[in-house]
Amino acid sequence: MDHEDKLEGYTGTLRKKLENSNIKIWNRVRIISEGEEYEGILLPRGDYDSPDYYYLKLDNGYNVGIKFDPNQRIEVKGYQKGKYQLPEKKIETDKTKPTVSLLATGGTIASRLDYRTGAVLPAFTPSELYTAVPELEDICNLDTKIVFELLSEDMTVEHWQDLGEEIEHQINDNNVNGIVVAHGTDTMAFTGTAISFMLQDLTVPVVMVGSQRSSDRPSSDSAMNLIHAVNIAAKSDIAEVLLCMSGSSNHKFGYIHRPGLVRKMHSSRRDTFKSIGSIPLGKIEGDKITSFYKNYNKRKKGSKKVKLDNKFDPKVGLIYHYPGIKSDVIENFIDKKYHGIVIAGTGLGHISKNLLEPCKKAIDNNIAIVMAVQTLWGFTGLQVYERGREILDLGIIAGHNLLPETAYVKLSWVLGHTRDLDKVKKIMLKNIAGEIIDRELYKGFLVFQGVEPWIDDILTKI
Repeated sequence: MDHEDKLEGYTGTLRKKLENSNIKIWNRVRIISEGEEYEGILLPRGDYDSPDYYYLKLDNGYNVGIKFDPNQRIEVKGYQKGKYQLPEKKIETDKTKPTVSLLATGGTIASRLDYRTGAVLPAFTPSELYTAVPELEDICNLDTKIVFELLSEDMTVEHWQDLGEEIEHQINDNNVNGIVVAHGTDTMAFTGTAISFMLQDLTVPVVMVGSQRSSDRPSSDSAMNLIHAVNIAAKSDIAEVLLCMSGSSNHKFGYIHRPGLVRKMHSSRRDTFKSIGSIPLGKIEGDKITSFYKNYNKRKKGSKKVKLDNKFDPKVGLIYHYPGIKSDVIENFIDKKYHGIVIAGTGLGHISKNLLEPCKKAIDNNIAIVMAVQTLWGFTGLQVYERGREILDLGIIAGHNLLPETAYVKLSWVLGHTRDLDKVKKIMLKNIAGEIIDRELYKGFLVFQGVEPWIDDILTKI
């Protein structure tokens, strides 16, 4: 891949210094700084690298950052173009293997590091992926398509709708055996939950997957997560929307979650995703897939088509109650003509007295309000205390066990179908895709705590 920007990533005074010296990336340079000499290949700089440093690939293979100083001398010694292409691997379709469609929404699901230049080479075509993650070739025939190139925090309701259409197309028209959706982890559960409402009676697995650590890092979980997700899509009989990520800090296995019951619970750990209020749906270790439940939607053979229902209402908001919250927080949603609000209430689902009147006004304006709990674990209990009964009397919907994020996605989907508040309540409290549970398993909260040595014993005895 040729670079249009000959000083990719370099800005400001440092860039001007390089331009004045007629230097571009991949030049071999010598930098003399404070009596020290450094010689190597000038590397491109990433978006998040410090703007005050040169980055060199030294002859010993290490990358080094050298802080810019206006008094430095820099000399051009030659040019060595970076290698930006993975080796090509001949792909032959194996009719004895299942076909899996990998849909990318952004980021890099797999890569290899060019140790000569320090460049991270993204892999996405089947040929590139089989080179970067050779285990995939033994599992299935792989088709790939880039649907979006977005950071997960930039996902919108409209993106969910487009992704749902693409998944329906892949299943109904391309006759694939399973789908893998590569997605950033920050909002993966939102998207997975949305898909689970759009495509309720699936015939094949649809597996959400991502990575917590960049695929060029030694501690990366991307390759293992991808192998697990592709295995599930190709071979599992669970025909639901699933989310599969690392299940343990020791990186040995993955847990299979229902998106509407799962949450990202740590900013950086690889085993960040935890099923809330329940145990995971299953587990994968190597190529062994174990289900912890008997009742789930199973893979179907034949000509049955998947039906897409991707009507959403984007005019829905999510707020967390906090001490000192002002009534204008709710009034703003009324003024902006929103159609729904999810409130994550304290304890059993409570809000302060000063919010009761604006909530009543919102409901009188045909705005649906759903109450979830900030504790995540547990259920709303609005009949226990007087404040809860006041909340119910207003017409606020008690969201049962719905996670705040799940309630937000579900309310958006429900309001895409009806604005009748009685019907909204009825559908919100109906179990659509495994997001509502009757009770929490007694041991579930202990599993959530991550006491890893005996988790398997608990799961097998439930």
